[in-house]
Amino acid sequence: MRDVVILGSTGSIGTQALEVIAARPDRFRVVALTAGGGNLALLAEQVRAFAPRFVAVPTQDAAARLRGLLGDADVEIAADGNETAARMAADVVLNAITGAAGLPATLATLAQGTTLALANKESLVIGGRLVTDAAAPGQLVAVDSEHSAFAQALRAGRGDEVRRLILTASGGPFRGRSRADLAAVTPEQAMAHPTWNMGRVITINSATLVNKGLELIEAALLYGVDYDDITVVVHPTSDVHSMVEYVDGATIAQASPPDMKLPIALGLAWPDRVPDAAATYDWSAPRAWSFEPLDDATFPAVELARRAGRAGGTAPAVYNAANEVCVDAFCAGRIGFLDIVDTVDAVVGEHLADGHVGDDGLSVDAVLAADAWARARAGAICGAGS
Repeated sequence: MRDVVILGSTGSIGTQALEVIAARPDRFRVVALTAGGGNLALLAEQVRAFAPRFVAVPTQDAAARLRGLLGDADVEIAADGNETAARMAADVVLNAITGAAGLPATLATLAQGTTLALANKESLVIGGRLVTDAAAPGQLVAVDSEHSAFAQALRAGRGDEVRRLILTASGGPFRGRSRADLAAVTPEQAMAHPTWNMGRVITINSATLVNKGLELIEAALLYGVDYDDITVVVHPTSDVHSMVEYVDGATIAQASPPDMKLPIALGLAWPDRVPDAAATYDWSAPRAWSFEPLDDATFPAVELARRAGRAGGTAPAVYNAANEVCVDAFCAGRIGFLDIVDTVDAVVGEHLADGHVGDDGLSVDAVLAADAWARARAGAICGAGS
């Protein structure tokens, strides 16, 4: 029996994780839930179904409203308690918080010595070496389908036998279009992902391919692979979640129908597998998979991420923070679709020219300062119009 803490329980990853847990009550037990407060009714349902000891929401007002929904349920309710939940006695913490806000909980989990199932890629991206240096061997387990695929494929050989990682991308809803075609894209069009059902920020990041840029940085940090040895390829059906190429010419691919329950279950149970976590293929039916190069001219976000990742230090935090502001501005109609990555590029360039802190001087304060500066700078650009 594994005791589980879920941070971000009402989001897409959190709700699917609870479905995995509900199907296996002999294997997993929920001891704490936290949520952003936007869906207190769902959180109350989760508390009643899983009976955690501790629940946290962002504010005292949300905590009071949740208590009203739960009545006399025997559970401690706190405001702003992600780090408290992360420090609880548990076997695994699933960090499914969205965005840079997940960093303190990631560091708290690692400091506690608990296994961290990380769905909040942003905390690793912006924390960089602060996170990897804080993690004991085997403590940090990726939940992104691509990085879970890498972890599985890397079991096939030694680290010194790896030639490169091949990171697959669906290409998003605008695959095959030119840059000119994207000038008039609306938020509704950007939200129409062809394969995955995700939250707003991640879905739009997938349309711009910023999400793949974040995953590129995440892969380099998780597996200690040089940026020159990570190749991004477009694979529209998202069946092959990523691949590892070895020095002898072998390429090991992890394939499964697109379903986040598989990497979630593996993250919760790592290094063990959970039987029947997700559906398998019908191999008696015809099936074809295709791969194609990424169009960097139309989708420059990946190469921009590679630039920020090579610079290290606070540069990835600036990349992430500026993008979060730009996504909000795009959804609010203040900037166009192409302005998202163009603005992030401008903000990263300014930061690298003046204010960048490298890996040697990296600290939580430096990361937070870079994050705040990037948000303010991107906000100023977006507010002025593009």
